[in-house]
Amino acid sequence: MTDHAKIHHLYRRAGFGLSPQEWLKLREMTFKDALEDLFARTQVPAKVLQAGQTPDYTRKNISPKERMELQKQERKDVSLINVRWLKRMASPKEDALLEKMCLFWHGHFACETKFSLLATQQLNTLRKYALGNFRDLLLAIARDPSMIRYLNNQQNRKLSPNENFAREVMELFTLGRGNYTETDVKEAARAFTGWSSNLKGEFFFRARLHDYGTKTFLGKTGEFDGTDILDMILEQPAAAVFICRKIYRYFVNEEVDEVRVQELADSFRQNYDIGQLMRTIFSSDWFYAPNNIGNKIKSPVELLAGLMRQLNVSDISPQGIIILQLALGQVLFRPPNVAGWPGGRYWIDNSTLLLRLNLAAAIFQAGEFNFELAPELEQDNKRQLKKLGAVMNLEPLKQLAAISSAELSELLLAATSSPSLKLSPASDLQALQLMSSPEYQVC
Repeated sequence: MTDHAKIHHLYRRAGFGLSPQEWLKLREMTFKDALEDLFARTQVPAKVLQAGQTPDYTRKNISPKERMELQKQERKDVSLINVRWLKRMASPKEDALLEKMCLFWHGHFACETKFSLLATQQLNTLRKYALGNFRDLLLAIARDPSMIRYLNNQQNRKLSPNENFAREVMELFTLGRGNYTETDVKEAARAFTGWSSNLKGEFFFRARLHDYGTKTFLGKTGEFDGTDILDMILEQPAAAVFICRKIYRYFVNEEVDEVRVQELADSFRQNYDIGQLMRTIFSSDWFYAPNNIGNKIKSPVELLAGLMRQLNVSDISPQGIIILQLALGQVLFRPPNVAGWPGGRYWIDNSTLLLRLNLAAAIFQAGEFNFELAPELEQDNKRQLKKLGAVMNLEPLKQLAAISSAELSELLLAATSSPSLKLSPASDLQALQLMSSPEYQVC
């Protein structure tokens, strides 16, 4: 595989594909230099999104109408955070690897929140630890008000333990089924009693609700609290394997090579360094094997971010972005459940495939869609969806006029395009044709 081909695969999986500006820069680099450039950008402290204020629903004499208006505004504010984050993913000026890792962890620690302050806080937590230490990330998420509320741990009290939070931490976030017992769940739930949040959207430990008694968890006995439980979980070999398998399925191949996963886990378990784990994966020859290329269906958010990035979209209707996410089946901050989005073939059906194939043209032309929306999307949503109002700068695409059609295909597609596809002489129209092909749906 050539250095150019490896760079393309790297940036499709570690980011959202290369923009024309990025490619004009990287095509002069060796693969080794391009890999270093990718990780060098993550050394700059992640810029955070500014949080707003959580409305005070508890004040006296609030009317039902006022409460409804506050809730309506909160939904709008969460949608605005969604749009701002997607625009970051789509911007060539932002750190592609950081945004991709945040998207991965957003699905791994799946959590729905209806408050803009809590949504912003959780996203900023993901940004802070996305490529850092997994223990730090896990502890921060376990203390995150959004997650505490989503998994009902504010209801977890000494006299009436709630096992939901403790169970999902082990089943979905760290160990996987079969690596703990029901007794472990009950004892862990006791250790997490009192972990709550206050009305300001901050973590708050309610000491009088905590169970200070002796607990037996994963074979150890002591007066454990929640932090102790997380540390004991990470001491289990199964934890590193679980995380590495999840990352392998997302970034490498849904058909897992358990030998590779075990090798990664053996190293990862030493210090739980996420950045080093990703560097190991992206530096490995097997990551660039033919069976690991062009086999991953892009999620709706990956598809949208990639299209906007490669078409150099500087602005687009916020309502349009939200409705597109709804129509395609993935809305940021609104996972279907705590297990997150299934991914893979889940993203594709007859309705979504037609929309996905028409998406590039709709953004390019800022024009009307001609397809059927799911029945649950109301007519008003359909009208909003037609008003994408995309603003783009095609100059970078036109600068690619000097490269061959084969090079342009290599930039945009992970799979070989159909021989029946007759490309226009104009580079921007060639790009549009390639982005409207079935091959653009995979990376």
